[in-house]
Amino acid sequence: MPTAKSINGDPNFSEVPVAHLLSENYAAERRKLVGADASFDLRPGIIPGFEAQHDLTTKMLGVNSQTGAVYEPTMAHLSEKRGDTVHIDVIDRDGNMVSVTPSGGWLQSSPTVPGLGFCLNSRAQMFWLKPGLPTSLAPGKRPRTTLTPSLGLYEGRPTLAFGTPGGDQQEQWQLSFFLHHIHHQLNLQAAIDQPLFHTAHFPSSFYPRSREPGSLIAEENFGRDVLEALARKGHKLTITDPWTIGRLTAARRDADGLMRAAATPRLMQAYAVGR
Repeated sequence: MPTAKSINGDPNFSEVPVAHLLSENYAAERRKLVGADASFDLRPGIIPGFEAQHDLTTKMLGVNSQTGAVYEPTMAHLSEKRGDTVHIDVIDRDGNMVSVTPSGGWLQSSPTVPGLGFCLNSRAQMFWLKPGLPTSLAPGKRPRTTLTPSLGLYEGRPTLAFGTPGGDQQEQWQLSFFLHHIHHQLNLQAAIDQPLFHTAHFPSSFYPRSREPGSLIAEENFGRDVLEALARKGHKLTITDPWTIGRLTAARRDADGLMRAAATPRLMQAYAVGR
């Protein structure tokens, strides 16, 4: 789902070891780190040839510090309805499809440049001024981005368009939806309607790049037993009202031409329309 650009900066400027990151062996190594209880540590993978990049980045981020700072975008901004990123999935009668997440003007989270009086674009703030990193500022270079509009193929045929606004939560919400739909075989709307969660454990892509170690934000409709079990495992739970996390939409076209669409009932307006 994430592109090379979203993983590690502009691939026209940086080598991105996508094959290694998506390999079975690397997944097996990372899977061994999953334990029975919540971990408050952040342990980025170390890839051969990229050790210096790992060390420099983790030193700058202070990945094992507990900052307690505000994570951006916050759940508060999802309910204030002051305007936000949007997401659109479209499929036409011939099977052409597009998934797009227009964004970049979210001024509420863009720091003002001292002495100049204007804000950075929401995505330009993801550059680093420290040289030597894949996301270091350079002329003509695209910034790393959280945007993850997604297309799914089935038997080589474009089948599914889906996505959501939501900053660093996009991949988390979309993965939940994708697994519910593909592996648990829920229809589009049922998959979107399932209770949602996300974590702010990872360093934010947005200024000031803070993190909340061990955090888990979950909807109340997971049920008391599930939420209490998560708390016993050590997660720092924030329980939200039902239907308050995630703003997914999706559209699908089957091999016989039948088209389906679904949209979340959560928070801002979302519509599934066909004609």
